[in-house]
Amino acid sequence: MSAPPVTPALRKKVLRVLFTSLLLDLISFTFILPLYPKLLEFYRDHETAKGDESNTVLSHILTGLNAYKNSFAKPINDRYDIVLLGGALGSLFSFLQAIASPIIGVLSDKYGRRTALLWSMAGNILSVALWVAATDFRTFLASRVVGGLSEGNVQLAMAIATDISDETQRGATMALVGVCFSIAFTFGPALGAWLSTITSVAANPFASAAAFSLLLIVTETIYLYLALPETLPTSAERSTSAVNGAGTSQPKKIVVRTNSHFLLNATHFVFILFFSGMEFSLPFMTWDLFSFGSKDTGRLLGFIGLVASLLQGSMVRRMHPLRVVQVGVVSCTVAFFLLGRVESTKSLYAAAALLAVTSATVVTGLNSLSSFEAGTGERGEKLGNHRSFGQAGRALGPLIFCTLYWWAGRETAYATGAAGMIAVCALVFGGLKVPPGTEVVRKPRTKAQ
Repeated sequence: MSAPPVTPALRKKVLRVLFTSLLLDLISFTFILPLYPKLLEFYRDHETAKGDESNTVLSHILTGLNAYKNSFAKPINDRYDIVLLGGALGSLFSFLQAIASPIIGVLSDKYGRRTALLWSMAGNILSVALWVAATDFRTFLASRVVGGLSEGNVQLAMAIATDISDETQRGATMALVGVCFSIAFTFGPALGAWLSTITSVAANPFASAAAFSLLLIVTETIYLYLALPETLPTSAERSTSAVNGAGTSQPKKIVVRTNSHFLLNATHFVFILFFSGMEFSLPFMTWDLFSFGSKDTGRLLGFIGLVASLLQGSMVRRMHPLRVVQVGVVSCTVAFFLLGRVESTKSLYAAAALLAVTSATVVTGLNSLSSFEAGTGERGEKLGNHRSFGQAGRALGPLIFCTLYWWAGRETAYATGAAGMIAVCALVFGGLKVPPGTEVVRKPRTKAQ
């Protein structure tokens, strides 16, 4: 087994900084999720009150969405206009991330993780500052565009986690990133919804939530600047404080690929394509079947986030990443079949439990497998490409899946999703393999004397 890339003390320090900063970042990111409906309604009503709703960016977008909505034989309730607009903005954000992620990754390989992360944070600060000042939809749209092009925290966190972990530690370290996601998506939306009830600026009733989000991002940036060391080995070796804590460079390790990046990226794309479409369709389905309101939907999503965080803190970090992915895709396949036949809230929550398993496992495991196949000087690029494929799937998934949902109905849509997940299972079980030397080593139990 090769020597650990960093000393245990340095690894512990970086993990602490990584966990704290990523938690701040993701909580700030999730603030806006429950606010989308009211926020977009505010901008629509604001333009209507001004009398200029016929020739604005928002009016043109709504016209296009209405044309899309009216193209279906099955009528789509007008209450979904704002939901569709939120989905369009989410797809735009993911599309921009698909473009930016490989570039951010390459820059982090060239100039270092710390430098790339601090520049990414500068873009995030500008994005949230625009939201604070967004008294019209055009400014708010600009904030989402800037955020989509500059958000690199998640992929850089994964690159840093890869830098400080050997092959046997990789899965557990990546699971820590997943825990941050689950905690943030469990508590962030609720905090954002509460802050939205505090009106500090009449021209922008969501300024309080935006300002607190900005405070978190600025705090995170200062913390990263003061506490995060450079972890890119080639950069650290040129500095006086080498990342291995001993000041000696290790021979460059030749990467022997077990799983091609094309296969890993394709698996990521297809999985996210179907999974994100299903995620976006849940509010429509639960309203149609059970008349769920926003509180009911929030409770359902909170249940998924809580279960996922518990799994990531326990099961996921102890399993090999490939086994983690296998468990997740099987759970997702079964969940799709259940969602196509769900008739009670009890069966809905059974499917939600399976989706929690999926949320806790698949993306975390695929990220780990992708990191195994990347050399020291290309981790940022490879992980950036991997994230780009996932974000491309997230940009297309809601549009394709919801079109199928309204065109052919719930049963056909979820049956198609299940078939797509069976294809993903074929890729995972038939194509992906355990890279040699990455097996999880169990510590032997010692008998009490």
